[in-house]
Amino acid sequence: MSNLRQQHITPLETLHTRVIPRQNLKLLSAGFSFFVAGTNDGSMGPLLPYMLQYYVIDTSLIALIYVVTFMGWVVAAATNSHAPKYFNLGALLAIGATLQLLSQTLRPWKPPFPLFVLTFFFSALGQAYQDAHCNTFVSSVEGAHRWLGFIHGMYGFGCLVAPFVATTVASARVPSVWTLFYIFPLGLSVFNLIFVLFSFAESVCMIKKDITSEEIPPSEGTSSAQGTVARESGRNKSAVEELRQMMKLRSLWLISLFFFFYLGVGTTAGGWVVQYLVEVRHGKLSKMGYIPSGYYGGLTIGRLLLAEPTYRFGETRMLLVYTALSLVLQLIFWLVPNIISSAVVFSIMGFFLGPFFAAGVSVASRLLPKHIQSAGLGMIFVVAQAGGAIFPSLIGLVAAKAGVSVLQPIVVALIVIMGITWYFVPAASDHLE
Repeated sequence: MSNLRQQHITPLETLHTRVIPRQNLKLLSAGFSFFVAGTNDGSMGPLLPYMLQYYVIDTSLIALIYVVTFMGWVVAAATNSHAPKYFNLGALLAIGATLQLLSQTLRPWKPPFPLFVLTFFFSALGQAYQDAHCNTFVSSVEGAHRWLGFIHGMYGFGCLVAPFVATTVASARVPSVWTLFYIFPLGLSVFNLIFVLFSFAESVCMIKKDITSEEIPPSEGTSSAQGTVARESGRNKSAVEELRQMMKLRSLWLISLFFFFYLGVGTTAGGWVVQYLVEVRHGKLSKMGYIPSGYYGGLTIGRLLLAEPTYRFGETRMLLVYTALSLVLQLIFWLVPNIISSAVVFSIMGFFLGPFFAAGVSVASRLLPKHIQSAGLGMIFVVAQAGGAIFPSLIGLVAAKAGVSVLQPIVVALIVIMGITWYFVPAASDHLE
């Protein structure tokens, strides 16, 4: 029986029960994967006006990019409870890195708009695999709240760097040169894959055995093919049972709803701010493209500096305080029609929104039972991405008729609802068994 138990230890349980070889290297790899994701996401706002010009489309078609991105996360959520039954941690992260590399390989060559949109599906699917399993891994180490702050800070740093590179490249004299920006994330994606393969080398493989095949050995008359079918059936049943357990968790749905609105705030504000400042505040495009860097710079610093006080004084209390401050800053951005003040308060708002993601993941990792933690986080992230797709798409559709000035009241409403949903998320202590 002890042998059965040893063979059924999951990768996540192993992380909790032994010293992990090259752990710091793995944590750095996890952080770098978030940096790569940040460079992808942070480039959207500065490049959006150039996409509109180059492809000769209106803002309603930009909604397709957000929808396709969301679909990538949906596919990841649908497979996240099954994939760990077949692949070890390193293999899952390598799959995610490969998909992101594929998307960045297609973009620099000025693809037709439908193919360009499709690349966002691959990048989202790859990010989803890396995000979910990196978060699960980092949540299991000692001092997890600090390391979560680090990896999510790296995401913010990627978002900070991307507008500088994107705007510098895109504001060149040649109209179509903006696609050359994607050579930058392409190089990062190559290194991301190499880093994963090196850091997680011992787990870049498929899982060959599980408890199902050991508990129910095939009879003498059973063929090896039938035994394989039985093992596959056992794995699928286990994954379905875990999914069923997840759906019954009230805390999972509450924190998913919080992330739904949180990512809606960040993606909507960061994705449309350049177009807003150009169209409504009449800013110069070549200069307004740098404004998101201030926001993402604040986001990065907030994730690094506020991680410890947020943890010490309580995530529930502190995130409510940050929500109130963010609401005030967003109102100033909306009501004071000055580009300089807008840039300043937008950056400070990023600072206070910074610790939300890491704190939310930290709370979720303590609320969810260990055996469904990876799949549960995957579900949370796909609901979050729904918010990150629906609200920017809504802005695009409405802006096509009413103008992009609708951005500000929508962001204000999202911040208020985000704070309300966080208030109802239960307090977390230790892991559930």
